[in-house]
Amino acid sequence: MNILIVTQYFYPETFKSTDLAFELQKRGYQVTVLTGIPNYPEGKIYDGYGYKKKRNQNIEGVEIVRSLLLPRGKGGGIRLFLNYYSFAFFASLKARKLAHQKKYDAIIVHEPSPITQFYPALTVKKIQKTPIYFWVMDLWPESLEIAGGVKNKRILSYYKRVVQCFYKESEKILITSKGFRKSILEKGNFANKIEYFPNWAEESISEGETNYPIPDLPEGFKILFAGNVGEAQDMDTIMKAALLLKNYKEIKFIIVGDGRKMSFVQEFVKEHQLQETVHTVGRFPVEAMATFFAEADLLLVSLKDDPIFNLTVPAKVQAYMSSGKPILAMLNGEGAETINEADCGFTVPSSDETKLADVIKKAANFDKAILEEKGRNGKKYFSERFTLKSCIDNLERILVKK
Repeated sequence: MNILIVTQYFYPETFKSTDLAFELQKRGYQVTVLTGIPNYPEGKIYDGYGYKKKRNQNIEGVEIVRSLLLPRGKGGGIRLFLNYYSFAFFASLKARKLAHQKKYDAIIVHEPSPITQFYPALTVKKIQKTPIYFWVMDLWPESLEIAGGVKNKRILSYYKRVVQCFYKESEKILITSKGFRKSILEKGNFANKIEYFPNWAEESISEGETNYPIPDLPEGFKILFAGNVGEAQDMDTIMKAALLLKNYKEIKFIIVGDGRKMSFVQEFVKEHQLQETVHTVGRFPVEAMATFFAEADLLLVSLKDDPIFNLTVPAKVQAYMSSGKPILAMLNGEGAETINEADCGFTVPSSDETKLADVIKKAANFDKAILEEKGRNGKKYFSERFTLKSCIDNLERILVKK
């Protein structure tokens, strides 16, 4: 099969689309990736890439075609809008050209936000009648309203119609969380299209070495947060919990990653003199995560309290599970249910800094054997459900099932 993957984000940006492409290629598929010029999350084009650099590549047999786009910059509303639609426009032009060069048997749209990534795939479908497999990782227009702060009813209604159109044009709708079904079915009778296709952890985490060079981490009971430091992750509440624990000097918060809320975190640390207990170390490649996780006592995952976020299991949950370390989840809904079902850590309600701080204090005094058992439970749960192999096996079944 010739497979076209359409995604705004791809290697060297760290997204599941990269694993998907290379794993399918290893299994004998001919894979083309239509993507953008890498600029996530800093908003600046990566070194070595540009409007005239590395626009067409072949890496380990995967053909990569990069369309023009306007970098996301600092992530303001207008700049994000231009980033999203510039990719959709220029990638659609590239898609038209690709559709006249090669016949594709399937198109997979990898859709963390924005929904507009569907347009280039639709261009190919209109020319070739190729089925589209829509991998929904973010719900629109709900995400636009909640994470994007858009309250205009006309805009939200417009994007609801767009999403309905995309669902209708899809052969299958692949969902990363079972809770997504409700939102999708509210937009139409798409029950026969929905397939569960969860996230997996990168093998560099689940099978990775723990000797990647990282900064020296402080001694103490280490709570490690890794990934996007954004609005949805409710950094405000995490920082409030850190403030409640300010006098517990043995408890250390370590934040690995970057994002729109990093400046808030750093200012909060400075204002409240939390330099002894809160440490930000910046972004590191995914290959470093196994080493960071091995150093932690608890791995922290969080999302704001919101009806849509409550349907979501953050991708980092699987990554955390794969490390064999216990998880501290400040989540509601399906994410918390998954942690509890696996018995791999501790859960507290979203946006509750008091309970978060209380659980951390208790965990810091637990016998290490208790924490180790929680970690083993998570590793077992992951191995049975969320390995890359099992997930792509499932995808192959879906592709053949058409």
